[in-house]
Amino acid sequence: MYKIYHNPRCRKSREALDFLKTQDVDHEVVLYLENNFSKEDLKILLNQLKIDPKKIIRRQEQVWKENFKNKDLNEDQYLEIIITYPILIERPIITYKNKGVIGRPIDNLVKFVENN
Repeated sequence: MYKIYHNPRCRKSREALDFLKTQDVDHEVVLYLENNFSKEDLKILLNQLKIDPKKIIRRQEQVWKENFKNKDLNEDQYLEIIITYPILIERPIITYKNKGVIGRPIDNLVKFVENN
């Protein structure tokens, strides 16, 4: 079953969810803003995406600009920031088995579903 880490207020996230529904893809919606990640779950997710934590940060978010911009952070600090401020996570994220993709642009998701 696919998992979509979804923010209902995000247009791109809604677009990805609509795509999964119209393709009749069996999926689970994870409202990550309501159910924060544990450090272990976040590490698993990053491993599925094959990226490090700094690559998943939305750097245009106000909380990033005000608190963390231009700071030299290590991996553990990035993980803590993401756990504390999940709004900073690039979205939507879709996983399937041991793989994942950031579904922005939607073509990333289309290719991901086609190849799985």
